[in-house]
Amino acid sequence: MTDFTLPDFDLDAFVRATLAEDLGAGGDVTSMATIPAEARFDGVMDSRDAITVAGLPIATSFFRALDPVMEIEILVEEGVQVAPGTDLIRLSGKARAMLTAERSALNTVQHLSGIATMTREYVDAIAGTGAVLLDTRKTIPGLRVLEKYATRMGGATNHRMGLWDAAMIKDNHVAVAGSVEEAVRRAVDAGIENIIVEVDRVDQVVGALGAGATHLLLDNMDLAGLRESVALVAGRVPTEASGGVRLDTIRAIAETGVTYVSVGRLTQSAPAADIGLDFALA
Repeated sequence: MTDFTLPDFDLDAFVRATLAEDLGAGGDVTSMATIPAEARFDGVMDSRDAITVAGLPIATSFFRALDPVMEIEILVEEGVQVAPGTDLIRLSGKARAMLTAERSALNTVQHLSGIATMTREYVDAIAGTGAVLLDTRKTIPGLRVLEKYATRMGGATNHRMGLWDAAMIKDNHVAVAGSVEEAVRRAVDAGIENIIVEVDRVDQVVGALGAGATHLLLDNMDLAGLRESVALVAGRVPTEASGGVRLDTIRAIAETGVTYVSVGRLTQSAPAADIGLDFALA
């Protein structure tokens, strides 16, 4: 359907499943009843607000699935910031196909552009501090690859894609193991290369480092605690501030000297971008 690909994501299967959900067993009864089979539309997808763009190649896949010869022109690059009223995609093809695919295409690009737009706001807020913005695993089930793609388009760096690509020792793991040090030692003994350890007190930092942590997640620490922890680590491993980070607090957090700031709300709470699609008879 499309030359656009994402690692570990079957775009064609996603498009088929999404359209099947919308069409059900009966198909688009409204379009079939009111639009002649031979009718053609020209269409323009545009942004109603200032946004950071993400998901246009994915949106076009819905139209291509229903009209493989539809003429489609993507007008802006992924990850760019555009002003209100910017045209994003031009379409020309079968009217029924456009109307049937419209909602699935818009839902996708609105959601992903909403994530990218919020992400860009957070990236801009920490510009010049040296800190890097990370996303999290707080994603909608089944959409993680797409949502993390959108955060990249907004300028963030992906954190763990799943439970498999690094150990992350959190308070419940520590509770079972008995201590931060013991939990880290068990991960080291298991041969895990990347060991992220969540600490919420400064006095846990030295023990975690000594046991073999390769990355410290400083959870819900105040600014003084972050600065003290960064000083104790002294650059030996990356440090990550996490927990309740907001747009109005992220710069002060980044200025403590942490390597990363992770923000769950990028994928958990981003509002959909205001994007529309207008049709006219060809």
